[in-house]
Amino acid sequence: MKETNKQLNKRQNDILSFAEKQGYVSVENLAKLFSVTQQTIRRDINYLSDNELLVRTHGGAYYSSGVKNFAYNSRKNLASDEKSEIANAVAKIIPNDSSVILNIGTTTERVAESLLYHKGLKVVTNNVNIVNIFAHSDDAKVWLAGGKVRKADKAVIGEDPTYFIKQFKVDYAVVGVSAIGNDGLLMDFDRREVIVSRAIFESCRKLILVADDTKFERSAPMVISNISEVDILVTNKLPSPEIIEICHANNIEIVLAKDSLQ
Repeated sequence: MKETNKQLNKRQNDILSFAEKQGYVSVENLAKLFSVTQQTIRRDINYLSDNELLVRTHGGAYYSSGVKNFAYNSRKNLASDEKSEIANAVAKIIPNDSSVILNIGTTTERVAESLLYHKGLKVVTNNVNIVNIFAHSDDAKVWLAGGKVRKADKAVIGEDPTYFIKQFKVDYAVVGVSAIGNDGLLMDFDRREVIVSRAIFESCRKLILVADDTKFERSAPMVISNISEVDILVTNKLPSPEIIEICHANNIEIVLAKDSLQ
């Protein structure tokens, strides 16, 4: 039977909290943080993993919901207002008659909803949910990348959609990621998602990164790219000074969603 958080000891609860916030935790760092041996931390991680609260890896663990990227409905409701503001801000950036790639994720789905009444859009996506959204549009043309569909969130991931996406060169790509480090690294948990994101980065003239403030100062094991490759960052709150410095150094426009809607 799975343990509840109330049945964990204080250190295990703290480890779980750190993992939830950061996405990934290492045995070495946790041992230093709690002033215990690495063996003790490994036992804690094994216990949390056995109860499906963490997913252990060599040298550390991922937050279980992070690896699964949360249940779809839970992610959809997380930072819901912020995602809507971000989506509306993106819709102001993208003009009618544009071509655009939208990747997987609940924020990009909100963007699709905000773009629904644009005219003459050509949309490429690896997200079945986005196809369903644009089914309500009278004139949007939509291309869905083929491949294996992940049932949990209707994402098409893996090698097949990358080949499809690389055929295009669109005006805009709107992408979300799981984690953004203070060093500018854009990261995700699943290699099958990462390779699709990399293909999208190469297939657009202007790259828009959408990220609510929960994505900053997090960690994930797979690197997609660096924020220096982005043209526009749309978020609900200013990121850290380190990220702002990288953006300024690379002429990346930072759009605060609320400000853009005033």
